[in-house]
Amino acid sequence: MTTPLYSAEERRKRIFAIVGASSGNLVEWFDFYVYAFCAIYFAPAFFPSSDPTTQLLNTAGVFAAGFLMRPIGGWLFGRIADKHGRKNSMLISVTMMCAGSLVIACLPTYASIGALAPALLLLARLFQGLSVGGEYGTTATYMSEVALKGQRGFFSSFQYVTLIGGQLLAVLVVVILQFLLSEGELRAWGWRIPFVIGAMAAVIAMFLRRSLEETTTAATRANKEAGSLASLFRHHKAAFFTVLGYTAGGSLIFYTFTTYMQKYLVNSAGMSVKTASAIMTGALFVYMLMQPLFGMLSDRIGRRSSMLWFGGLGALCTVPILMTLQGVSNPIVAFLLIILALAIVSFYTSISGLVKAEMFPPEVRALGVGLSYAVANAAFGGSAEYVALGLKSLGHQETFYWYVTGMMVIAFFVAFRLPREASYLHHDH
Repeated sequence: MTTPLYSAEERRKRIFAIVGASSGNLVEWFDFYVYAFCAIYFAPAFFPSSDPTTQLLNTAGVFAAGFLMRPIGGWLFGRIADKHGRKNSMLISVTMMCAGSLVIACLPTYASIGALAPALLLLARLFQGLSVGGEYGTTATYMSEVALKGQRGFFSSFQYVTLIGGQLLAVLVVVILQFLLSEGELRAWGWRIPFVIGAMAAVIAMFLRRSLEETTTAATRANKEAGSLASLFRHHKAAFFTVLGYTAGGSLIFYTFTTYMQKYLVNSAGMSVKTASAIMTGALFVYMLMQPLFGMLSDRIGRRSSMLWFGGLGALCTVPILMTLQGVSNPIVAFLLIILALAIVSFYTSISGLVKAEMFPPEVRALGVGLSYAVANAAFGGSAEYVALGLKSLGHQETFYWYVTGMMVIAFFVAFRLPREASYLHHDH
């Protein structure tokens, strides 16, 4: 009889570690999305239209926070995780997110403190952008390192379960508040409630993360190359650009069928905002449940095969799906088409953190994963809506479909470069 790979105690500890790591991930993304969903209620309190300077600060601030801070966060927290441990990095990032939410929840409005109000809002948002930029790489790395061998795909998929879960919870909280409070109350003080909830949830995540075990060894952290950008580019340039290559397509198609899709259903398919919201909430819920299934599938067929299916199907199906959606008036048909698209995306999202982590050795793993993800995500994912809406306003909506398809073709060819069998993670602890 073969001895089991892990004792019952060890299995329990590792599963708890996955829960602890992903709980913080859930909170991070909840806090990040709550801002987007509540902005319509609190924008007038911080950006009165009579003051054009403040309006400019508003647009520049949101732009800078979302885009510029993510790569900086990816670099900073990747370095902390490789040099001072994954656990420390995850604790700092969730604490920063908590602080950002708490500040937004308690901020005086423009009427009380003038231009200082939007400036402080911008600062809190920059903090959150930095934190979320650092969260992905460290969590992906940590979860790949504690996942049980032979079930790595399944366990790592919970990173996206909680990422999408955070988004869904943010929608849910806002919908409940819309039901309980009047429009006036939401604008006056109701918008602060989700930020308070987010800050409180972050405190719970902090306690869960404090009890996690570190996955790196003292020797790895003491290595002079640990967390070093120079070392990353000297020895692992090919891995870095491979990850960048498929994350660009992965981020783009993820944002196309999640955040942009709601606007697309309203603007291009002509649905009501309520219908579009209902379709997307349902679709995201199903998408969340698909992650562990596709993670398990990757444990069977291999990471490389999953990524090839993702690139190939993405390249073949994006244009037909978006073209069909454009003329769909039946919400159920629209829902099914979006589920089909999200199933294709699941080949990637369920294992994306793991595939990236498997490309780098422990001393630069969090940095390699975090930075490559943040750069590709800021450039291609974050800009998806701008590009789509910009091309639509010029009357070239279909060009966007081909742009996504082109990036999927690149992802497909980059997937060929993936090792048939993960190399680095087999040698870890």
